[in-house]
Amino acid sequence: MDLSMDSFSVSQLLSKPEFSILLNYFSGFLAGIGTLIIGFWLSSKAERTIKIMLGRIPRLSPMLIPISGSVARYAGMTVTVVVSLGQFGIQTTSIIAVLGAAGLAIGLALQGTLSNVAAGVMLLILRPFETGDWVEIAGSSGMVKEVGLFTTKIDTFDNIFISIPNSTIWSSTIINHSKYKKRRLDIEIGISYKSNLNEVEAVMLSLAKDPRVHNDPSPQFHVLSYGENAIQVRLRIYVDYEDMFSLNWDINKKIKKLFDEHNIEIPFAQIVLHKAP
Repeated sequence: MDLSMDSFSVSQLLSKPEFSILLNYFSGFLAGIGTLIIGFWLSSKAERTIKIMLGRIPRLSPMLIPISGSVARYAGMTVTVVVSLGQFGIQTTSIIAVLGAAGLAIGLALQGTLSNVAAGVMLLILRPFETGDWVEIAGSSGMVKEVGLFTTKIDTFDNIFISIPNSTIWSSTIINHSKYKKRRLDIEIGISYKSNLNEVEAVMLSLAKDPRVHNDPSPQFHVLSYGENAIQVRLRIYVDYEDMFSLNWDINKKIKKLFDEHNIEIPFAQIVLHKAP
């Protein structure tokens, strides 16, 4: 008798419209929460997958990889939020309209941030530099580590991390030391007025007999100026960018030894006194 009464009470409860409404709201709430969790996880997964896939394309600019992953992630998160709101029983049409109006207001309030995004897109399109290039931008010098959606990350040569807003980069002068693979290298030094310029030229040009030095254009020797204490001369050569630093150090190390072997004096600042008659 009690069991039949309990069964009847449960069936009555389940048949009530209030219970159906509550059940629908509860199931929609669970579906919305589940959509958020799965959608955010898939967005992060998509970002990592896109970075891995794009990283396997040899001819693709490395700058496109991080920003493409970020765009995919944020786009996935936006879609997830809209779909989740629909699961919660909220009319997504009105939400989209509200988001559009809110986006306009936020866009006006965050003009600086959006300008960074626009500048980042322009940097990716025009590509004034690539990841790994040595650049001078907005008073900072170093190697480009990553071009992001809002900022560009640079590592200086003394291992300092610098993050520069893309809009600042876009509005400033960009000096890219790595753009061209062939670079000119000038070695300048002062010699004594007693030196034979022909002998100095032969010694300086002998330093250019290195497999890292290009023959086109050919190495050149220049007399720059006649200073107070020395004659300034220059060795001009062309080398690959990858060899520029090591070759510069090697040549400067060899100059002293060669000059000593040929009795070519490297003068220092001095004052010559003449005895009055």
